[in-house]
Amino acid sequence: MEQATRTRPFDMDVKAIRAKARQDIESGAVTDTYRADRQTVLKLLNEALATEIVCVLRYKRHYFMARGLNAEPVAAEFAEHATQEQEHADRLCERIVQLGGEPNLSPKGLLDRSHSEYVEGTTLVDMIKENLIAERIAIDSYRQMIEYIGEQDSTTRRLLEEILAVEEEHADDMSDFLAKR
Repeated sequence: MEQATRTRPFDMDVKAIRAKARQDIESGAVTDTYRADRQTVLKLLNEALATEIVCVLRYKRHYFMARGLNAEPVAAEFAEHATQEQEHADRLCERIVQLGGEPNLSPKGLLDRSHSEYVEGTTLVDMIKENLIAERIAIDSYRQMIEYIGEQDSTTRRLLEEILAVEEEHADDMSDFLAKR
């Protein structure tokens, strides 16, 4: 049995959109069609920001402290990941501001806001493991944020999905180094 598909014509009231755009312009990019709980989204984004900053710091330390046989390619990967985590932090800051919030870049309470931990590690293998653990934490955190946001804020969801994809690559890189030892 074939289902009948109904198509309704697309109708946009441009005049109404223009009129609404002139109201409450102090809200910037946040219009009255924004459906997410903005305060919760801002809290989640600031937690993600703290997590990224902790990851930058951990990867930077590991880059400088990497020693031993075959440390050079691992250290180079740590440096690359630190740069990418900083890019994530910058993008999160931009989105927080777009939503009318303020990025919390204060070092005070940074580890409390972060989902990942800052573990220094003493050996190269320890460092790789700690970074893999942190990436796995980030992966699950981003997945839960994406699920929570759903269709309510497609821009934030896309940003988090893009960051998640890179975090998965980072975890895969760390896992590959462990497999080669």
